Amino acid sequence: MVPLTVVVSWFVLRASIPQLRRRLLDQPNARSSHRQPTPRGGGVAFVLVAAASGAIGSLAALAAQPGVDGGQLGMVALPLSALPLAVVGFLDDRHNLPAGLRYGAQLATALLLILLSPLAMALPATLAAVGPLGWLLPLPALTLLLIAVTAVINFTNFMDGLDGLVAGCMAVAIAALAIALAAPWPLWALVGALLGFLLWNWSPAKVFMGDVGSTFLGAVFAGLVLQAPSWLEAFGYLLVATPLLGDACLCVPRRLLAGQRVFQAHRLHLFQRLHQAGWPHARVSLTYIAATAVLAVAMLAGGWPWVFGLAVVELLVGVWLDQRVAVPFAVASQS
Repeated sequence: MVPLTVVVSWFVLRASIPQLRRRLLDQPNARSSHRQPTPRGGGVAFVLVAAASGAIGSLAALAAQPGVDGGQLGMVALPLSALPLAVVGFLDDRHNLPAGLRYGAQLATALLLILLSPLAMALPATLAAVGPLGWLLPLPALTLLLIAVTAVINFTNFMDGLDGLVAGCMAVAIAALAIALAAPWPLWALVGALLGFLLWNWSPAKVFMGDVGSTFLGAVFAGLVLQAPSWLEAFGYLLVATPLLGDACLCVPRRLLAGQRVFQAHRLHLFQRLHQAGWPHARVSLTYIAATAVLAVAMLAGGWPWVFGLAVVELLVGVWLDQRVAVPFAVASQS
């Protein structure tokens, strides 16, 4: 399945890039990490491959076994669940949609991912059994969960600013979670499609994934995390993406403290400031991908305690890179 979807995704992009170049050409500006006009929206290739695989897998599962396990069906349907968000992302790539509309689509997708999660759906009953006031807890808990899922979607989108970075890290993270969850083949179809996309997106990139791809990947990853058998395991799954999500998560409060507008385009993430310090695209992306792979192996070998320990180490390495190697935050803020 993976080799097939690698080839399909590659050919879909080959056919799509001329159209994307005419309609969705990204012109470099002062905040860009690239110098040549490059088409965006290439994420449509792996979105289509994954969604088609999810649709075929869902129909096949229901036809073969009408009483199929809800958890497995939920995983099969994950690419389809994130498809409307990808459509909104594609429209945003083309027309710059209002922020409220984009976040509304993210909230609707997050709600659907929660409904597909046996772990999340058991949360109200679990909290209600805590004590006399336990019945008050489910609504705040589910609200926080909605916000957390949309944060993962947005943070993944924020990190899509360097050739091969998000595609490479997410291919590793989704593959690791697919192994841990014994996920059905549509999730492996997405991994293969991502690798096919990466052949075009690696430095120097011939195409960018755009919001259509980055928001879709964030949603699928969050959905897989919510398929974990326990909340501790879900925490471990989430930490596999520490290089991507940690960078974004630490940059947001730093910008708030500096009095900056969080949703305004910028070049202040660690990966961007490493690039400004002279690291080429490939070196930065390979560093993040390798760090993600280390966490993936740790999660598969030792579960959440191993991932937690190594995630702390990697965050400390990130702080060292921030202070010793990258262009200083204050300096980059002025450019």
